Amino acid sequence: MKKVITYGTYDLLHQGHINLLKRAKDLGDYLMVGVTSDSFDRERGKLNVRNNVLDRIESVRKTGLADKIIIEEYVGQKIDNIQRYGIDVFAIGSDWEGKFDYLKEFCEVTYLPRTEGVSSTMLRNESQVNYKVGIIGTGRIASRFVPETIFVQGVQVYAAFNPDLEEANQFADIHGIPRSYNTFETFIKEVDAVYIASPHLTHYNYTKKCLQNGKHVLCEIPFVLSGGRARELYDLAYKNGLVLMEASKTAFCPAFNHLVTLIKSGVIGDVVDIDSSLSKLTFDESLRELDIVQAGGSITELASLPLLSVVKILGKEYKDVQFYSRLKKGVDIYTKGVIVYDNAVATIKLGLGVKTEGNLVVSGTKGYAYVPAPWWKTDYFELRFEDQNKNKKYFYSYEGEGLRYELQEFISCISNHRPSSFKLGRRESAVIADIIESYRKGNRITLIQ
Repeated sequence: MKKVITYGTYDLLHQGHINLLKRAKDLGDYLMVGVTSDSFDRERGKLNVRNNVLDRIESVRKTGLADKIIIEEYVGQKIDNIQRYGIDVFAIGSDWEGKFDYLKEFCEVTYLPRTEGVSSTMLRNESQVNYKVGIIGTGRIASRFVPETIFVQGVQVYAAFNPDLEEANQFADIHGIPRSYNTFETFIKEVDAVYIASPHLTHYNYTKKCLQNGKHVLCEIPFVLSGGRARELYDLAYKNGLVLMEASKTAFCPAFNHLVTLIKSGVIGDVVDIDSSLSKLTFDESLRELDIVQAGGSITELASLPLLSVVKILGKEYKDVQFYSRLKKGVDIYTKGVIVYDNAVATIKLGLGVKTEGNLVVSGTKGYAYVPAPWWKTDYFELRFEDQNKNKKYFYSYEGEGLRYELQEFISCISNHRPSSFKLGRRESAVIADIIESYRKGNRITLIQ
């Protein structure tokens, strides 16, 4: 039997893809097709892939041309696959002429003619809807967000809003934004979607007003400070056919998603313990982070990301939560939270006036996962075992500020009419808000001196 292998993204599957698959199929008796994973595409800088990997695999399957479909996840996998599966012929489109000659050491390499006049890029451009995005809030995070938007196709930052018109105008001038407003009613008419980067206590009202005006919303962390309010807003978005997403950049970065997938698959056994830390030393008491009136404190400022790691791995059904805090002028500058599940326990350590390692350790019955600080910018992690020969290291690129990942997922959900993302679901977001709300209500807090 003569085995042939080919690879591709197969986004927006079209006749050109089908013709290539047919030509590859004709080269042998058995065709294996490698479909690039979402994380691998992002690692290579392909943020504009419209369909997720499961949709793309299903499209290839429906052609009836593939005898076996595999997922391509890492650089060098082609060599591994060729040797593992005993491949005789590697086939790829002629636009890659010469790029895969290094595989001739392992099998025959054939460059197939492509179909003229059709490509995924062309189809994306023809079908691309350009969304005018407005920004509410003109502070530090908004200034990091704007440069990231150039990496996501179909996005134009069109307007900035701040109740202080001078600040709105200054922000727009610095970032080359066409419009700036201090009147919400005028601002909201000019845009298709909104990124909310205003102070924490304003998130609920701004999100609600945007949804009531028919606009999709990407809201910075913490989304809202109440689980009930989170559910209310997600229900409103769903009712109105709108996308509402919490802008937790870690939730959408490739490495963190792969880490969660590996842990869920059981490679380290049953998860028994999670230790997730995040801290940054803040001494300027005039900053919002240390202002009790503006919901300052380590829980409101930092808890969203460590809680993300807990909820994504252990789930939404926790049984109990306790907190231990050190306060300064009524603001928690350090908080340790203990979240108890039926079969596991998780610890989050947060500090604005206390410095900690900032890593993530997930302990299981077969081994453990270790993500070094700053774990929330995951670009590398390890799986470690009793037999150190089985340890494995995973490396990824983490591009820019990481905000492009959340924006790409947001725009993808809008374009594909998906109300939410599995990478950070509505109910998961609401549970994170529940735990933050529990602390703010003073539930089960032990103060330490």
